[in-house]
Amino acid sequence: MKIISYNVNGIRAAIRKGFLNWLVSEDPDIICLQEIKALKEQLDLTLFDQAGYPYHYWFSAQKKGYSGVAILSKIKPIHVEYGTGIESMDYEGRNIRIDFKDFSVMSLYLPSGTNLDRLQHKLEYMDMFQDYINSLRSSFDNLIIAGDYNICHRAIDIHDPIRNKNVSGFLPVEREWMQNFIDSGFIDSFRYFSNAPHSYSWWSYRANSRANNKGWRIDYIMVTNSVKNHLKNSEILNNIFHSDHCPISVELNI
Repeated sequence: MKIISYNVNGIRAAIRKGFLNWLVSEDPDIICLQEIKALKEQLDLTLFDQAGYPYHYWFSAQKKGYSGVAILSKIKPIHVEYGTGIESMDYEGRNIRIDFKDFSVMSLYLPSGTNLDRLQHKLEYMDMFQDYINSLRSSFDNLIIAGDYNICHRAIDIHDPIRNKNVSGFLPVEREWMQNFIDSGFIDSFRYFSNAPHSYSWWSYRANSRANNKGWRIDYIMVTNSVKNHLKNSEILNNIFHSDHCPISVELNI
């Protein structure tokens, strides 16, 4: 089974840039999308059926053209959970989960901390999300949380750790939260297979950052420790250009 996570920075813009042709070619079993920036009603849903994904689920922000997550699947889930039930988290459409008999897949879009107010919101969100996951794991053993975490975990995950040490996304408090999240029972699937430096998933549109590979690794597919023996491979697909992010993938023997 192959699962992909992709912050598309606007699903309609990504489609105009060839997203659907790439999706058919890449052929994942499940793809988790973030920052779709669209309501379900604004999309031609038959396009996803035609691409081979008859099961597609959308959880948009209440604010138009902002945030939002989705999951497209070739396999019919037994349950779909829209949001977390926590209003301050769900207002911006940042979490959706599909459940199968033996595992669950979540698409997550953590907030960014672009200013002091948003940073405070992000930190509160992170704490609430950890509590939510701790509670969820009492019912779900094999959990895959794929998405844009908006945090670089280690210095190896950012092109300039010295100059960015006081920038949201690489703040000590954010990095500590990420480590604690992993220590609570998760595996960073990409780092499970590779400690390669200069492996990034997001690049600023400014200063020719992507061409110069001045990026950040802020997209992750985290899996619970119980999934460890099922891990087969994990990659960053940095040659895909529909967004300022690139897709990431994990393959599992499930």
